[in-house]
Amino acid sequence: MFGVAVILASILLALFGTWLTPFDPHEDAGAVFSPPSSLHPMGTDHLARDVFSRFIVGTRVSLMVGLSAASIATLIGLLIGAAAGYLGGWVDSVLMRIADVVLTIPLLILGMALAAILGPSIVNIILIISILSWPNTARLVRSQFLTIREREYVRAAVVVGSSGWWIVFREILPNVVPVILVAWSYEVGGAIITEAALSFLGLGDIQAGSWGIMLNDAQRFLRDAWWMSVFPGLGIALAVLSANLVGEGLNDAFNPKLHGR
Repeated sequence: MFGVAVILASILLALFGTWLTPFDPHEDAGAVFSPPSSLHPMGTDHLARDVFSRFIVGTRVSLMVGLSAASIATLIGLLIGAAAGYLGGWVDSVLMRIADVVLTIPLLILGMALAAILGPSIVNIILIISILSWPNTARLVRSQFLTIREREYVRAAVVVGSSGWWIVFREILPNVVPVILVAWSYEVGGAIITEAALSFLGLGDIQAGSWGIMLNDAQRFLRDAWWMSVFPGLGIALAVLSANLVGEGLNDAFNPKLHGR
């Protein structure tokens, strides 16, 4: 419930937060390095921009990247995992070897290379994270399909002549949805922290102003303006923690056997 509350609060802040501050996140809002005050709740940065206004924009960007990249990665993983688990044979072997290859390469290293090639933009960051994050979901979905396809009701559907599409979408997939939801919630947290890492390393979209970009700006002024790094850092930590807590809660809800552990 804490995770859900934080995520809902973040979504509301992203949608309506600009009503809470009179300052433009890209314009001069007063003196440089002003500490947190009633006028500037999160202070100002080295360019006299209001950090709270930038934080609101960063919330919007980071949530958009996290939700979009996680959704695309989960969809890719679902399609590949379902094909591997249901068809089996050489299809399973080929798809899982591809997944293994992607998993052997550190996500951040490959993400940095792709971001440098494709250029810094939010769309490119979303695509990069999506392309590199699907293998875990694919392996999870595959294992579920391998287990469920051997159950009696699936065998009965095969015996009565049901089509493969019917078996996949009506007999197997509904039982995999809980697992997919749990995997998706974890992917959201992973996508947010990956975007923040790429932006912190200078490979994000500077104009977008995500939390990672804010940390990149703040690293030169840790002693002069601690608030420039603390607030976006807390935003990233709370967003990732909340997404993981939601995943844990969904996992407990869909797996009653875990309640006693």
